[in-house]
Amino acid sequence: MSIQTEKQTIKAMIRLFCKAKHGSDSLCPDCTDLLNYAEARLDRCPFGDNKPVCRRCTIHCYASDMRAKITEVMRYAGPRMIRRNPLSALRHLLHTFRRT
Repeated sequence: MSIQTEKQTIKAMIRLFCKAKHGSDSLCPDCTDLLNYAEARLDRCPFGDNKPVCRRCTIHCYASDMRAKITEVMRYAGPRMIRRNPLSALRHLLHTFRRT
């Protein structure tokens, strides 16, 4: 999965989370910071377009506080992505089972 696709997926997940938890159609400052952080980490990923999903990655590049935040977002948004953004959810699910 390309880095650009990963960015689109994480952006969709953060938007879904923010709208539900913070009640805004646009991202709140905390969620904007998290998105910017996630995109910066993706830009620096040593695996490039061969990046595994975060759960299977051998390098944990997020700081512990940001990792806790992104885990919360993924746990909330992941199951809901199937209904809200089925193509991204399916692509991510298939990528989860891909061998690295």
